[in-house]
Amino acid sequence: MRSMTRNILAATALVLVISPAMAQRDPAYQAARAAGQVGEMPDGYLGIVSGRTAALQAMVDDLNLRRRSAYTERARSASSTVEQMAFVAGCNLIAQTAPGEKYMGPDGAWHTRDGNPPQRDSRCI
Repeated sequence: MRSMTRNILAATALVLVISPAMAQRDPAYQAARAAGQVGEMPDGYLGIVSGRTAALQAMVDDLNLRRRSAYTERARSASSTVEQMAFVAGCNLIAQTAPGEKYMGPDGAWHTRDGNPPQRDSRCI
């Protein structure tokens, strides 16, 4: 239990670092997010919702590589797995979506965030 708490805290700290970095992304990322072309997934990575183009795919791939690198580094320092770090980050990133933004729910479908809390995996705390 103590190890799980430590992993959750480490992943939460990671999300706090990743989120501001994502907010500073180029205008193409912000435009794709605002247009609902990309959304947060429960596994901690960004997914393409609609309008797949080569440029959009390249941007999502780049962001996901950066996220995986951050998850790997944090997992190593927290004696956890990359998957655990990514899952907890996914829970937190989905929770941080703003109304109008897309996220993937536990049912595997894309949802648009409204004024209510997003639907998240039951293991998210």
